[in-house]
Amino acid sequence: DSIKHCNIETDQRFKMNESMTHMEELQVHIDNCEIEMMKRAAPMFDQFMHITQLPGISTLSAILIISEIGVDMKQFESDKQLTCWAGLAPANNESANKKKSVRISKAGQYLKPLLVQCALGAIKDKEGYFGIKYSRIKKRRGHKKAIIAIARMMLVSIYHMILTGETFNPSDYESFRNPNPPIKQQVLTEESAIEFLKKSGFDVSKLTKP
Repeated sequence: DSIKHCNIETDQRFKMNESMTHMEELQVHIDNCEIEMMKRAAPMFDQFMHITQLPGISTLSAILIISEIGVDMKQFESDKQLTCWAGLAPANNESANKKKSVRISKAGQYLKPLLVQCALGAIKDKEGYFGIKYSRIKKRRGHKKAIIAIARMMLVSIYHMILTGETFNPSDYESFRNPNPPIKQQVLTEESAIEFLKKSGFDVSKLTKP
């Protein structure tokens, strides 16, 4: 509509029509591929939905991730081996306390970019678990290393969620959101006071109860 009243030459109009037709055809192919993928993914729907609990993981992302790593996590010795295989483990070559390289290993040419995109989506929630983690790492190591670290954390979480069937519930989340929790006041009872005096070396044998 924005070019409706513009004077467009016939050759330009032809090119634009061809481009639009091509884009529409591509979209049809994309839609057909996604429909077929969803059909093939149906038997493992529960596994896919299980890892969508992670922030930044859509249903399509979950299908693509599991298509790459499978659902049998026992094929990997540990989450570290999985992150190495995916190209998300930094090569920490240290000698004499000097780090020679922090490059990411070359692997996971499909999985790594996908997880990075998921990580970018996860950190949009600044108060969310990965958003807080990202902010802290970024201050020390910069954006690129921070986003790789988040992608690695997400893959480790996926590994354990698939392996154990547990939900995503990071134990340190509350400590991130509230680094200075209120101190609980303890009620001092007579028994606890006497026990404290004993441990402090006082002779409590002559104490009498009121």
